[in-house]
Amino acid sequence: MPEVFVNYRTGDEESAATMIARELSRRFGSERIFFASDSIEAGRRFPVELVRAVEGCEALLAVIGPRWAEVRGADGRPALETEQDWTRREIQTALDRGILVIPVLVGKATRIDRAVLPDDLRELADCQYRRFDHRNAESDLTALGDTLARLLPGLGDKDHDARAARERTKADYRKKSTRDAGHTRMRTRDVKQRVRGGIGNLNGDLGTFVNEPQGPVNTGRGHQYNAPHFEGDNTGVQFTAGDNSGTVHQRFERERRHSDDGR
Repeated sequence: MPEVFVNYRTGDEESAATMIARELSRRFGSERIFFASDSIEAGRRFPVELVRAVEGCEALLAVIGPRWAEVRGADGRPALETEQDWTRREIQTALDRGILVIPVLVGKATRIDRAVLPDDLRELADCQYRRFDHRNAESDLTALGDTLARLLPGLGDKDHDARAARERTKADYRKKSTRDAGHTRMRTRDVKQRVRGGIGNLNGDLGTFVNEPQGPVNTGRGHQYNAPHFEGDNTGVQFTAGDNSGTVHQRFERERRHSDDGR
């Protein structure tokens, strides 16, 4: 049984009602939206099908344009005043059964004046409405569909647009994860190619790393002892010491002269 019944008046914004019904059918499935000209099969009893659809729906959309209350019947009287008017009977049935009724005001239509409504439809003037304008058709239809998906949980579960949005989000997440993983591999490979020699830890956060050291190095705790390099007659001492966390000690010993005994 369709969850949403689209009610409209012939001679007043039938095109808007058709657009609304078709968009909701696309989004939620045609079997969940009742629109008389599309939903009643050939040969079916029109009055019976209408009454059954109204009584079984969860929400009725009353599409109301500027001429909704002015359209006249075959007898010349306003159609709204005729008890057998189907537009009136559908709304009345929904109100009597406590079904959610949402007026959809089209174009320049204003909120319904209670004074023009029959007694059994006065409650319609109190129902909060939504708007539909041909100039903002896409956004207005989206807003109307969002409202129905929120108010009717069963309908929301069949929301094609929401499902498509979730699939796009998952696809974007997978693409981002793959891209980030590729960048990480490239950065790791780049570090391995650029660093030569030295000590350290490259599997995670970079630790202490000394590239091509030119002298003694101590990267831990404790003292560092550097043996000086002598050149010439010991008047110049050259040594290199790296950063260390202790102290640096240098030991100096004079070279022993060879004995001149053999001279």
